[in-house]
Amino acid sequence: MKKTIINENQRGLLFKNGKYVRMLDSGKYYLFGGREIETHDLKQRLVPGKCTLETLLADKKVADCLAVAEVGDEELGLHYVNGRFTSLLVRGKYAFWSVFDRQEFRIVDISKPTVDESVPSYIFASIPPSYYTKIEVAEYQKARLYFNRKFERILDAGTYYFWNTAVKVEAEYVDTRLTQMDITGQELLTADKISVRINFVCNYRITDCVRILTEIDDFEEQLHVTAQLALREYVGKHKLDEILENKEQMTEFISGKLKAKEKSLFLEITDAGVKDIILPGEIREIMKTVLIAEKRAQANVITRREEVASTRSLLNTAKLMDENQTLYKLKELEYVERICENVGNINVNGTGNILSQLTELLGSK
Repeated sequence: MKKTIINENQRGLLFKNGKYVRMLDSGKYYLFGGREIETHDLKQRLVPGKCTLETLLADKKVADCLAVAEVGDEELGLHYVNGRFTSLLVRGKYAFWSVFDRQEFRIVDISKPTVDESVPSYIFASIPPSYYTKIEVAEYQKARLYFNRKFERILDAGTYYFWNTAVKVEAEYVDTRLTQMDITGQELLTADKISVRINFVCNYRITDCVRILTEIDDFEEQLHVTAQLALREYVGKHKLDEILENKEQMTEFISGKLKAKEKSLFLEITDAGVKDIILPGEIREIMKTVLIAEKRAQANVITRREEVASTRSLLNTAKLMDENQTLYKLKELEYVERICENVGNINVNGTGNILSQLTELLGSK
């Protein structure tokens, strides 16, 4: 005789000579005559070892203590215990004890990769990543979604989940921020046959994320070529001096050419401009010499103008002093004051005009 104890958190399955007899509640049991007890934890899934699940479900007492879920092909089961997600169930038949816990199941169709909106996103943190594909789109992005390489839709900023099925899920990201394109070192020939290099820059933003891929082959290259051709056209029609003096006019011409291509390239050109005009070394030296000569000529003109103005001022002052003796005396005092600033001691007699004596004394020094 063999004694078996079934705890409160367990149930027992009684077998006699390998055949299921009945379910046993908690308690102490003595076994004899080919009887065996298979114990099962009420917190675990019921997986009988000595019979099938259908055999147990045929017993009403057992069936009343179990919650059963069947998951078919292209389905997944979401298992909740007391309202909390516990596990993911794949194809098969499952039985869980509902003696102390509330068992709930939700069957999800995964024949299509799209996850139903009613499936909470938090469960994906608790299931193996092999069952789903996660796509994250940043605030400054949009994503082109493809099912088996066929365009499905545009995804805005956010986090998306898709079931891993026979359908291949892919995403291509599109940056919707303002993007800068630099066109550097374009060597061009001006109308007066001078070779120059021009650096140009333009800023653009994509306006149609789908058509820019399906209708255009390499939009960046096409935008680059459009700017190059516009530069070549403008520079070839103007002389070097005109180009250097009218950079804004050149910018307007090229910007107009680029904006004319906006709709066909599915872009928005926000602004563009000439960054640098680089001249050959010998041309730079010539222009430097010309500039120095111009500045020297300007300096000579200014010097002569100032000399004339100074002479006129002196002439006017002399005329005023000749016509007004008081003004003459004041001017004389001014010069005496300036001279005294550089003289040490002066002795003056008590008689006579002091100013005259000072003048005579300073004149004798």
